[in-house]
Amino acid sequence: MQYLSKTAKVIIALTTVSAAIMELIDTSIVNVALNQMAGNLGASIEDIAWVITSYAIANVIIIPMTGFLAAFFGRRRYYMASIIIFTIASVFCGMSTSLWQIVLWRFVQGLGGGGLLSTSQSILFETFPGKQRGLAAALFGMGVVLGPTLGPTVGGLIIDSYSWPLIFYINVPFGILASILAYRFIPRGFDIHTKPRIDWSGIFLLTIGISALQYVLERGEYEDWYDSKLIIWLTVVAVVGLVTFVWWELKQKEPVVNLRILKDRNLALTTLLTFIVGFILFTSVFIFPLMLQRVLGYTAYETGLTLLPASILSLFFMPFIGRALSAGTSPKLFVGIGFITLMGFGILMSRADLNVSSGFFALPLMIRGAGLACLFVPLNAMAVAGLQPRDIPQGVALNNMMRQMGGSFGIAIINNYVAHRVAVHRMDLISNIYSGSQQFAERYNQVYQTLQAKLPFAADLQMQTYKVIELSVMKQTFMLSYLDAFLYATLFILIAFPLIFITKNRKIGGGQIAAASEAH
Repeated sequence: MQYLSKTAKVIIALTTVSAAIMELIDTSIVNVALNQMAGNLGASIEDIAWVITSYAIANVIIIPMTGFLAAFFGRRRYYMASIIIFTIASVFCGMSTSLWQIVLWRFVQGLGGGGLLSTSQSILFETFPGKQRGLAAALFGMGVVLGPTLGPTVGGLIIDSYSWPLIFYINVPFGILASILAYRFIPRGFDIHTKPRIDWSGIFLLTIGISALQYVLERGEYEDWYDSKLIIWLTVVAVVGLVTFVWWELKQKEPVVNLRILKDRNLALTTLLTFIVGFILFTSVFIFPLMLQRVLGYTAYETGLTLLPASILSLFFMPFIGRALSAGTSPKLFVGIGFITLMGFGILMSRADLNVSSGFFALPLMIRGAGLACLFVPLNAMAVAGLQPRDIPQGVALNNMMRQMGGSFGIAIINNYVAHRVAVHRMDLISNIYSGSQQFAERYNQVYQTLQAKLPFAADLQMQTYKVIELSVMKQTFMLSYLDAFLYATLFILIAFPLIFITKNRKIGGGQIAAASEAH
């Protein structure tokens, strides 16, 4: 690896972290634009959700293969190709005039974006050797936390002020700049490659298994889960495909995904912990905006602004944690603190009610931000500590895949749980509404008199009163269900917490990743 000046290192860091943020923003930026896109493209809300599903499927397919692809093409070439594919696909997404056009180009965008995530991390780690490795992990962690949080904010601002194609066009100048900087500053030493044999069977099995699983997770709620024959068949395909994939890969000398590295206990445990972190990161970003917008009446932009300060706090903490790791502090200490603070976040959020102001959320969101900062940097570093140099890109890819899969599982599980709790809470609340109830009579008279004062000439005030009470019941139902969901997610953290104590303390040195360039 050639000598890199401080200026070159800073530019490489900005390029790789910015590319990772750009990719992760696109996992959530579309969510706030679905209504507008559905109207413009003549699609239903159920069908327009394919815009999210196709991107997620492509992401999870490509991420575990990035180690192989980087070895085959050379990491610098593959990284630049990923940026270009992502940027070109963004242009065609914005130009799409039909549903299936944009679904196709979102899939292509996801293939490019998935390549960016793990390759950015590997290049960043190798650029900062030795004691600077903790700082590199911190920089990448900043991007991973900031991306999904910025998505709704940026998306809400664009939708409120412009139109949905700008959500995709905004990637173009950043993509062009990242391509130029990568070509100019990333050393050609990253293009050393080994041309391994292409494991076509492994690629096929991985694609089929992951695609089917991701479809089940993303679309299960819309298809009524196992009331749908399609979901049943795809579950079978996912199980058979992934089991066969694991069996096949363990037999190959040059597998597309080297699963043998999971024999390393620390990597196996770290990927499980990363799965839980992905679960919490994506579900909290999913539940919180829904609660604010559906129940409390916030706009998408206001919701994003509420989330932003906590993300900035994470960015502030991460470099300090990176330096502490480089100085020899045990990563297990930070992971333990991170899990405890995230449990505190879930408990505090569960105490909200319909009358809370935006100020109520400041403390729990700050706690969440601090907790994520304590988790991302140590887990990124723990994932590669102790691995052989040739295995590090594969370890990075598996760790990133597990974070994305954790998010997909989390959203599917939480969606199903919220739907169940809505039914339970609605029954509980309605059971208290009956003609002989004094509280109901007082509430009815209050609403009736209010409507009579505001709408003195309205017909059928009795029916209007019942509609207002029904709306109030539904708001309370959803609020209680979302609060339950925060506690439910906290339960997963509690279950995973003991895993921290059975990981090994390993020195997080720079030699492993620095040597990876020689293998690739």
